[in-house]
Amino acid sequence: MTLLWLVGLLLCICGLAYIRTSLLNATLGVAAYLAVMTLLGPVHWLIDLLLWALFLGIAIPLNLPEWRQRSISAPLLTWFRKVLPPLSDTEQQALDAGTVWWDGELFSGRPDWGKLHSFPTPHLSAEEQAFLDGPVEELCRMTNEWELTTHLQDLPPDVWQFIRDNGFFGLIIPKEFGGKGFSAYAHSQVAMKLASRSGDLGTTVMVPNSLGPAELLMHYGTDEQKQHYLPRLARGEDVPCFALTAPDAGSDAGAMPDKGIVCKGQFNGEEVLGLRVTWEKRYITLGPVATVLGLAFKAYDPDHLLGDEESLGITLALIPTDTEGVEIGRRHFPLNAAFMNGPNSGKDVFIPMSYLIGGQERIGQGWIMLMNCLSVGRSISLPAGSIGAAKMASMTTGAYARIREQFNLPIGEFEGIQEALARIGGNTYVMDAARTMTAGAVDLGEKPSVLSAVVKYHLTERMRQCVNDAMDVHGGKGICMGPNNYLGRAYQSVPISITVEGANILTRNMMIFGQGAIRCHPYVLREMQAAALDDENESLKQFDRLLFEHIGFSLSNAAGSLLLGLTGGRLANVPDYPQTRRYYHQLSRLAAAFATLTDCTMLMLGGELKRRERLSARLGDVMSNLYLASATLKHFDDQGRPEEDLPFVQWGLEDLLYRIENSLHEILLNFPNPSMGCLLRVAVFPLGRRLTPPSDELETEIARILMRPGAARDRLIAGCYQSDDPQDVTGLLNTTLEAVLQSAPIEARLQKALRSGELKPEGADPLTAAVESDLITAAEAEQVRNARQARSAVIKVDDFSKEEMTPAKPRRTKAKAKADDA
Repeated sequence: MTLLWLVGLLLCICGLAYIRTSLLNATLGVAAYLAVMTLLGPVHWLIDLLLWALFLGIAIPLNLPEWRQRSISAPLLTWFRKVLPPLSDTEQQALDAGTVWWDGELFSGRPDWGKLHSFPTPHLSAEEQAFLDGPVEELCRMTNEWELTTHLQDLPPDVWQFIRDNGFFGLIIPKEFGGKGFSAYAHSQVAMKLASRSGDLGTTVMVPNSLGPAELLMHYGTDEQKQHYLPRLARGEDVPCFALTAPDAGSDAGAMPDKGIVCKGQFNGEEVLGLRVTWEKRYITLGPVATVLGLAFKAYDPDHLLGDEESLGITLALIPTDTEGVEIGRRHFPLNAAFMNGPNSGKDVFIPMSYLIGGQERIGQGWIMLMNCLSVGRSISLPAGSIGAAKMASMTTGAYARIREQFNLPIGEFEGIQEALARIGGNTYVMDAARTMTAGAVDLGEKPSVLSAVVKYHLTERMRQCVNDAMDVHGGKGICMGPNNYLGRAYQSVPISITVEGANILTRNMMIFGQGAIRCHPYVLREMQAAALDDENESLKQFDRLLFEHIGFSLSNAAGSLLLGLTGGRLANVPDYPQTRRYYHQLSRLAAAFATLTDCTMLMLGGELKRRERLSARLGDVMSNLYLASATLKHFDDQGRPEEDLPFVQWGLEDLLYRIENSLHEILLNFPNPSMGCLLRVAVFPLGRRLTPPSDELETEIARILMRPGAARDRLIAGCYQSDDPQDVTGLLNTTLEAVLQSAPIEARLQKALRSGELKPEGADPLTAAVESDLITAAEAEQVRNARQARSAVIKVDDFSKEEMTPAKPRRTKAKAKADDA
């Protein structure tokens, strides 16, 4: 009985912590339980005495604010200041940029599912839908990827002109400046559809509408700059690019060597104040054809023409590329991709102050400007391109797996193929859910800096998995390049999206949790701000309040992790959807465990956490997968919870939950303090690890959905370019799938008759013999012939004559030309 009373005491403390009661109420609640236990329980008086002494020794000091501040908070404040992670100026500005949205709920340890489902579902306006059905569809139809990547290494002139004439470069520019003024969701839909047709086409349209001059001008440009440039950008009269990355400063923008010196110089025949800028940039998309160059550099004022400060900070300028001294036009060749990308440079190029984005008053504010715009652009462009490739892989690979046969069976009936198809379909559903939810956040006015890193990393990685699986299913069809190969260029280009806008290794290991832990945590950033106050008394007062709220928050999450772990999450308040209720329960449990591990890790490592990249990456994986799972549930709900889509939802959530649990396990295995890791394991996994990956049966169900048209498949690939023209490379696939499915019953009758001996062609054409024996009609025989011919056309791979394979004359590189000249 004594043990039961003691367990009851523990549960009482956990329960009070879980409901997040106040310190005073928690004190009274525990005191009441101890009083009842002392008076009525069969507990030995010595144990009672020890428990009372422990309780009073903790409760009394904590409920005396002045004593607590002086004796507890003040020493902790001193310690906290010592262990604060050192932040560079660029890191601090990155923390200040953007907004906290659903990521804040995940760090709270208790996500409000009602709040998640209250976010409006993104929708297209009639004008946006008409643009997708008209110009976007036509642009996809005009584009031949083999021609532009192999023969032209560029978009054809008529495609460039169509892009300009139809305002594709002005999707995000307000209508008052001649742009489309589309929503973030519409921008995402356009980019996704174009990318599903051609990655080069998608990239060409994405970049001017993502991080670039238009976005920066809309938020920070002067009225004069907006009036001059935005209409020209919207009409395509100016082609923009933005130059940030330097040879020695890719991920570390703080190390940027490019500089501008404040000085006076000649501009339009007058002496004006400006900067003499020297730079070298590379990997700049649209750079070779740009007419206006956005440029990031560090500004300096050694002659103090602007004030006492000498080092002014990162600054942004917009420079016409015909400005004297600008070197631009050469191209990089990224993995055979044909989109325009290249280096640019300049030495002592004089620009007036009017070329600075936002004018002279914006000197030194470039990094915060970039961070705010990047959080929006990165939420749209690469996620849209990734899901475009994934939807294309779902459409084509599902069809090919049904059309292609081996051993008289569609290859999609083999379990190894089904495993790959299930990953393609499940990943595509999760990716589309995350893309849609994040674009919706941007339309709500959010600038999701942390979540933009999440979707950039995880959607490009899942796209890589989808394309790899698609290539495995296609086999030789996928690896033989030619006009009939619809996968090869996407496969070649995968590392580009993995690399750009923050390489994925950097994004996962340093950005997602490294930035998110401080930015999204309900207390850490505010504690840092309190510790930095100049007024010591006010600093201590604020820090004390936040510290003990934080302690209560941490105890609540630890208690929640334990109680939800013991009950399978059933104590959590979740939506009453029978189809998905169990997933909400598990996510609530894992969110509490994540919050607990986050606090304990940050407490133990402090600033050292920046250097423990593997640990930071695993914590980031947990947060990211919690977000993807939240998006998956919302997507299913927003679409009306259709029963046919449940296999995709189940696969996605079971895969994500399994990954989360495995990441938590690896964190505990590598916890900096092994003893603490063992103790935390009790709270995180009180009943052990119990989650499993998707079952074989579920994967078979998904594979079969992908192999035939239907409502679930249609919703999965909605927004992907879908041709029904047999002369088109993917149109042939789609029309053949229909033909094969329609002729399948006839083929089954023929095969049955051949096996039974009912049909004996005896050297004649089996179809002719079947018609003559009245087994099938002449029309049915023709239907089978047409389907077989179409199947042969689909599985055919390209071949070339010796003359066609003769390589082009090699070009001299810039380095080779310099060496020859020397």
